[in-house]
Amino acid sequence: MKISIFGLGYVGAVTAGCLARHGHQIVGAEIQPSKVALFNAGLSPIVEPGLAELLREAKAGGRLRATTIGAEAIAETEISIICVGTPAQPNGALELDFVREVLTEIGSALRRKGEKHALVLRSTMLPGSTEAMAGEFFSDLIAGQQLDVYYFPEFLREGTAVADFEDPSLAAVGTRDGSPPPPELMRGLFGPNSAVVTWRTAEMLKYACNAFHAAKITFANEMGRVGKQLGIDSRAVMDLLCLDTRLNLAPYYLKPGNPFGGSCLPKDLRALTHHARVNGVSLPMLENILPSNDRHLQELLSLVTNSGKTEACILGLSFKLNTDDLRHSPMVETAQALLGSGFKLRIYDPALSLGALVGANKRDIDTRMPHLASLLSPDLESALGADSVVIAAQPCVSIAELRRFITPRHHVIDVNSWPALQELPARYEGLCW
Repeated sequence: MKISIFGLGYVGAVTAGCLARHGHQIVGAEIQPSKVALFNAGLSPIVEPGLAELLREAKAGGRLRATTIGAEAIAETEISIICVGTPAQPNGALELDFVREVLTEIGSALRRKGEKHALVLRSTMLPGSTEAMAGEFFSDLIAGQQLDVYYFPEFLREGTAVADFEDPSLAAVGTRDGSPPPPELMRGLFGPNSAVVTWRTAEMLKYACNAFHAAKITFANEMGRVGKQLGIDSRAVMDLLCLDTRLNLAPYYLKPGNPFGGSCLPKDLRALTHHARVNGVSLPMLENILPSNDRHLQELLSLVTNSGKTEACILGLSFKLNTDDLRHSPMVETAQALLGSGFKLRIYDPALSLGALVGANKRDIDTRMPHLASLLSPDLESALGADSVVIAAQPCVSIAELRRFITPRHHVIDVNSWPALQELPARYEGLCW
């Protein structure tokens, strides 16, 4: 394939070298003459292990050249990859001027060329950017089926970028509607194992990964500060933590949905952050976990109150499925808030028996909701009522049973990603999807 790469900085240079190694003809487009001169000499503009050799070999094989004239690069290629920078403005906002300048130039060149072309955006941009720019710069070309636009986020680490490109830990390509790109692009450019998603999902994925990496580093550092104050080598603690690939290094908890609760997480977070404050150790990330959890609960309550209903049904009251533990359950807090807002509330939880509650679990619910018995419905039909907002916190009842009683008058809010709820005739809404 003949590929033009706009922006010969870090990502562009690595992309050029790796694609050239696989036999593609590469034309780099860059406004800085010094970078163009280096590429045309087969030299790397950046220090990155293995890249200098790739560019030197590509130049010797006649597969690499660069130009300062974007239209020239477009005229000679069938695919263009955008790798220009998207720096932060002083207020933190994303700066897209470089991307816009390149797209303006590409649009003009493509209209003059009049041939089919593919455009691949790799520059990091906030969700919705590809959609907005495709409409702003290329609506006529897309409508005329002259241009296909893809978003292909990069996950390259400085120092191991060449290896990351060749053997990515994650790869996803975004299209307008999530439909697959042509097979030749999947094989030759994106990789056959790349997930195919929408533009917005691919854009969000890049930010989710970077935010998660930052959160992990911050978490390790905060645990390190607490550990040092306590005379503990937190490197050993974190090494042990990473041995758990069932829960700690796993997708188990990485599922948007219900706020957390239970007898352990809230209590232990409070104890740890309290100890740190008393001993002068600042833990901003850990200290803000509980406020963030509370904010998430408020989002759920907003969905319920905005439903326009006056009756509500909660399916599953405990803090998670297959338990009757009500301590710090978000659904107990939800129930209290809805009662305080004037909702007529009913609760259905077949795993819950008030007579079987004992110890701290019983004391907690007796204190927080002494009137719980009056809210529990013995059967599903009466719990759902005829015109309620249904808060599906746990799959404590089958879809077949729900289908018997759910009607278009109901509004179902899915708290824990139970996809089958969408099969019901009611209006469906996810907590954060």
